[in-house]
Amino acid sequence: MTLPDVAYHRATSLADACRLGEQLGSEAAFLAGGTELLPDYLRQRESARHLIALDGLSELRGIAEDGDTLVIGGLTSIAEVAGSPLVRSWFPALAEAARAIGSPFIRSRATIGGNFCRAVPCADTPPAAVAAGARVRLVGPLGTRELEAGDFIIGPRQTALVAGEVLTAIAIPRQPAASGGSYQRFARRKGAALAVAAVAARVVMDGPVIGDVRLALGAVAPVPMLAARAAARLRGERPSAGLFALAGDECAGEALPITDVRATAEFRRDLVRVLARRALAQAVQRAEGTA
Repeated sequence: MTLPDVAYHRATSLADACRLGEQLGSEAAFLAGGTELLPDYLRQRESARHLIALDGLSELRGIAEDGDTLVIGGLTSIAEVAGSPLVRSWFPALAEAARAIGSPFIRSRATIGGNFCRAVPCADTPPAAVAAGARVRLVGPLGTRELEAGDFIIGPRQTALVAGEVLTAIAIPRQPAASGGSYQRFARRKGAALAVAAVAARVVMDGPVIGDVRLALGAVAPVPMLAARAAARLRGERPSAGLFALAGDECAGEALPITDVRATAEFRRDLVRVLARRALAQAVQRAEGTA
């Protein structure tokens, strides 16, 4: 199967990209790395007849500190996120999630903005960003706005973007003192494989007890989701294997998995139990400085 006939537009500025996107509406798609978009044409999941290339917008690339925020440009490659000392120092779980994506070639082409905007339920970086309390920066007809990362993806392959709106950056807040994160995922093979289930954790210790925690589940719901009941069970408790097992059970109960070619829904629930325990154990160790 070959790609359908499409009109190719190369945006000369962010304003130009927004104008074209608003003008062409649902007939247009923004092209960044193309590692998910172009295969979607072959899978007949994409029907846009206009591609607006963003590769000339250098202002959307790069990773930089801005006060208490780490700003990752939407066109920053997954490889850059995975290898960035800044990302690893601010929230290593996001770098771990990026390293889990595809092959070295895919990571060199794919962008973090694309990983969000294609809104695939098994995408790796969104759950890690949600666990970190990240925000998504958007520019378009509505002006400049920010959304919680967890509110950006609203369904499978659906986002809060309006026509002509571009994701310009992912903003990671500085993490609290005595905090640690972890990203755990399971795939059917080592190497380039989609996540069957994933859990991202951010734990903040308050002396000997857990002061706060965020647990984001990936590939087991239509969108990256926070496990609120599991987090509530953990707060104020001393870390232990038994506590993590209880939290894993809560996560499994909150998950909304489906059965597909990669796994059954019940197997995904079992995976969530295990991955949540692992993520919590590593996040606590990092928060305590023992890992």
